[in-house]
Amino acid sequence: MKNVTHWINGAPAEGGGRTSEIFNPVTGKVSGRVHLASVDEVDAAVAAAAAAYPAWRDASLVRRSQVLFRFRELMDANRDELARLISAEHGKVHSDALGEVARGLEVVEFACGIPHLLKGGFSEGVSTRVDSYSIRQPLGVVAGITPFNFPAMVPMWMFPIAIAAGNAFILKPSEKDPSASLLMASLWKEAGLPDGIFNVVQGGKVAVDRLLEHPDVRAVSFVGSTPIARYVYETATSHGKRVQALGGAKNHMLVLPDADLDLVADAAVSAGFGSAGERCMAISVVLAVDPVGDELVDKIVARVSALTVGPGDDPASEMGPLVTEVHRDKVASYLDLGVSEGAKLVVDGRRTLIAGGAAAAETPGFWLGPTVLDHVPAGSRVHREEIFGPVLAIVRVSSYEEGLKLINDGEFGNGTAVFTNDGGAARRFQNEVEVGMIGVNVPIPVPMAFYSFGGWKASLFGDTHVHGTEGVHFYTRGKVVTSRWLDPSHGGVNLGFPTNG
Repeated sequence: MKNVTHWINGAPAEGGGRTSEIFNPVTGKVSGRVHLASVDEVDAAVAAAAAAYPAWRDASLVRRSQVLFRFRELMDANRDELARLISAEHGKVHSDALGEVARGLEVVEFACGIPHLLKGGFSEGVSTRVDSYSIRQPLGVVAGITPFNFPAMVPMWMFPIAIAAGNAFILKPSEKDPSASLLMASLWKEAGLPDGIFNVVQGGKVAVDRLLEHPDVRAVSFVGSTPIARYVYETATSHGKRVQALGGAKNHMLVLPDADLDLVADAAVSAGFGSAGERCMAISVVLAVDPVGDELVDKIVARVSALTVGPGDDPASEMGPLVTEVHRDKVASYLDLGVSEGAKLVVDGRRTLIAGGAAAAETPGFWLGPTVLDHVPAGSRVHREEIFGPVLAIVRVSSYEEGLKLINDGEFGNGTAVFTNDGGAARRFQNEVEVGMIGVNVPIPVPMAFYSFGGWKASLFGDTHVHGTEGVHFYTRGKVVTSRWLDPSHGGVNLGFPTNG
């Protein structure tokens, strides 16, 4: 049985206090235990980071980017092992886990360009013999608190940029699938990152609260549910920290009558049931504009019926189990709720056959197959609330305007999509919809690493999105220098070829 520890000051650090069980979602059995950090253990990680920070801050941009490049190559070489760890603890299929690693690596590759990303501005002669220029400098010790659904990708939204910018980073991953964090920590060490610059503290609320309150932690990044995102934002900002806290979502796909319905059905199934619906960019509501509803639902049901649900290590599996029994039961409760609210249950995921065997409800492990609820009443709980599982709600609407209003009236503003062959309608939608990330005939509009990820309304607390230019700005602060040099200086003769280091 595996034993998952912390990583502090360049080495595993076994905790001496409480532990939590790690489960294999396929079987429902305990596969290991993870240590939960105490306040003292969090303080030890922060102290190690604070001690290592000054030297890393002063390391040249060339030196930092060289370490990033080596880390990128090591991550790429170990992507299969990383995906295996993710699949074993989260439950997602191996191909999905590999995709997660690949998207995270894109942010590492973006961060490798830190010498360019930290370029400032320069104005010569703003006054007589006076120049002005701007620079960006790291914050110090920063922390990332990340969710169970992407144990590699979401941390990689944060720490590559933070470390490349010269900060020391403390990761608090989900205790549900913590093993990926330690593999990444060991690869940082192998890449030559100085001890103390990347630390991992496993744990729950005790560890989170200490990071939010610790006076030496300058900034906190968070991804998770909206209630916890709000708590993180309010607690950390009250302690003087910079915060980016990404919350929940209820992403709608608006389908206009001129859309290619085969393309729409493929997109809805892929975006609704990939990773068992456990992702904040999943499409969970399809707004079908009359008269396409019946035909579209038939196409979706046909595709769902052909999906293979099974263990993540089976190459034939397209969707795996949910992460925990408690979460599976919560998601499953929405099926009966939807029917009680007036929806029609056209595909019941409790009856899905798992890898050709018994139905999901009768199979050991945390199984729930793809579920489709049609004629979901607008404004019902199934329509409004974040379910975070493989449940696709079909809401019938009479017009573009009705669909747009339902999206804009919602609590969340993370991602959305419109499917149409009308360029004018698409342009109007992207202008009028109140959502942070928009897809036009693209069901999961996750930005590339050189753009920034994040939503509006209750999907984001704070002013800064993750990765991209906004990520660089989040982990640095600006400084403007005005200088006057009256006399020339001379450094002496050196005929050697100039080198950087």
